[in-house]
Amino acid sequence: MTANQQTVEETKAQIRGLVNEIAQLAKSGATPDEFYSGLLTRIITALAAAGGAIWLLDENGKLRLQYQVNAEQSLLNHDNEDGVKHQRLIERVAKTGQSLLVPPYSGTTDGEGEGNPTRYLLVLGSLKHDERQDGLIEVFQRPDTAPDTQRGYLRFVQQMCDLAAEWLRGQTLRTLGDRQSLWQQADAFARASHESLDLKETAYIVANDGRRLIGCDRVSVAIKKGRKCLVQAISGQDTIENRSNIVAALNHLATKVVAAGEPLWHDGSTEDLPPQIEEALEDYVDQSYGRNIAVLPLREPERRLGVSQDQGAAGEIDRDNAHRGEVIGALIVEQIESAIPPEIFKARCDLVYEHGTRAIANSMSHSNLFLMPLWRALGRATWVLRARTLPKTIGIVTLLCAVVLGLIFIKKDFNLEAEGTLVPTQRREIFAPIDGEVLQVLVDHDDPVEEGDLLVRMVNRDLEIQLTEVVGQLATNRVEERRVQGQLRLRNLELSERRALEAEQIKLDTEYDVLKKKENLYLRRMGELEIKSPINGRVASWDVEKTLHSRPIVTGQVLLEVADLDEPLVLEVELPEKREGHLDRYVKEQQMTEQDKLTVSYILATDPDTPLDAELALDSVSMRADPNEEHGAVIKMRAVPSQENLRELQPRPGAKVIAKIYCGRRSSGFVFFHEIYEWCCKFFF
Repeated sequence: MTANQQTVEETKAQIRGLVNEIAQLAKSGATPDEFYSGLLTRIITALAAAGGAIWLLDENGKLRLQYQVNAEQSLLNHDNEDGVKHQRLIERVAKTGQSLLVPPYSGTTDGEGEGNPTRYLLVLGSLKHDERQDGLIEVFQRPDTAPDTQRGYLRFVQQMCDLAAEWLRGQTLRTLGDRQSLWQQADAFARASHESLDLKETAYIVANDGRRLIGCDRVSVAIKKGRKCLVQAISGQDTIENRSNIVAALNHLATKVVAAGEPLWHDGSTEDLPPQIEEALEDYVDQSYGRNIAVLPLREPERRLGVSQDQGAAGEIDRDNAHRGEVIGALIVEQIESAIPPEIFKARCDLVYEHGTRAIANSMSHSNLFLMPLWRALGRATWVLRARTLPKTIGIVTLLCAVVLGLIFIKKDFNLEAEGTLVPTQRREIFAPIDGEVLQVLVDHDDPVEEGDLLVRMVNRDLEIQLTEVVGQLATNRVEERRVQGQLRLRNLELSERRALEAEQIKLDTEYDVLKKKENLYLRRMGELEIKSPINGRVASWDVEKTLHSRPIVTGQVLLEVADLDEPLVLEVELPEKREGHLDRYVKEQQMTEQDKLTVSYILATDPDTPLDAELALDSVSMRADPNEEHGAVIKMRAVPSQENLRELQPRPGAKVIAKIYCGRRSSGFVFFHEIYEWCCKFFF
């Protein structure tokens, strides 16, 4: 094999390797940038060309440059004649789908002239798949080659276009799949957002489903209330803490944007923003770390009023001014880490906005209807009248009617409940007659005492000092009186001196009488320091020694209590003043006098299982209300219990009781619920 043949074989092998690489690249999942650069670079290498370009038709049928290598700038600039001629040439090839070779500096000269204004041979291969024109591959080749070689260039480029068509077919299928998925998501979002007429539920659906549709990090919905906007829903959150700093900042931002009435698209720059919006935006970004934030005011769709056969009672939506109505809230879309292309981000935001604003506007209109909560509750209650539930409903209603009639017509004893204390008839609280200090306690709890027995001995040092001073003054008075009497016995006194001594004696006698009365008074007061029992009985006070010994006592202070436990016991009852009206009404209805008695039943706190009876005389009911810490004001009254049954239980004096005063018979409903009725009357007064 010659050297030239070996070189040709190596070149063919290299070309076959490049073709295999292009075939594998077409079957791979490469991105458009990776595929176009890899495809064009390998074609240029295989053909040893000067450069090339890949052109594709967009959705509007316009050619767009996707990738180029060493393309002359004049070809890419459509403002000059060369660029226009070249553009017309490749547009015709792309639309007709016919691959061709274009010699250098060739073309037509008419008004719609097209051609090749370059020094290169243009090898133009048409890109198409499934009878669809996609564009072309353009290769800039040296013109100094044989015609057969040039036709080989064209065949090679066409083969590469066929391989590229496979990748374009996969891209088309992938794009159609993405569009199908997007439309399915959009359809699901539209159905979900219009499914409920509850405002809060609709806001949560727009926030959560809208975030999935857009593909962003967070979507929030704020509703305008007065002049402020309050966030009602945040995607991914079941509850909203309005006192948190980030929610408060979001409320402030939404309020400022809604007041301006124009959408806010923030991509990191705050230039050309009003100061109030810029300040609110920076405050929120500092806390949320959002990279891209869109705040879109929600406007209620405007309607053309008037009813026709083809439109509803609410009027037809004015499509030209659909989003120029009153602002009802804001849609806040945030990107923190995700990087969605701006055109896709805005398009999907618009899609969520279109459905979300109508769903929220409809929900607000529905929720603002007069008495809507009541109508909604009545509507939900219609299930009780359906065929399967109707027998149960009739049974429950019948039962309720029977209960109500029973509460009205069945009578029951009406008793007024009151608290009381069981006390002996004969009992005395012993008070301190004067100030002093307990010197000695001679009795203890439950000790028997007789009338006149000494119970407590007290001492008053001030009283002792005063008594001592009076005794000293009496002694001084007597000494002075003896002196005056001795002088009066002298016979040589002059008349004036005698009269002076007699006057002094009269003065001393008067002082003596006064001092003697003081002494008797102090002695009587000293006698009061000995506390004696006023009645026969037992000491009812607990731990008297510990309570009183060496304690300072003031006048009127209770020292202890003595009670005669052999005497009958009585009930001291305290009826709350709010219940006295029922008692007065019963007494008036029965035309009772002060000599009549009411029936009382009671139980002891120490023995609640045994009910006892007592009688309450109307003349024992207090005529005034006394303050009480627990009940506010009470009416005190005294009832006399049956002593025989009471003595069997051996109650202690001071035992607590719960008494019920009989006030006739009333309907069961009144007996059970009269306090609730009275509370309602008092609360709503």
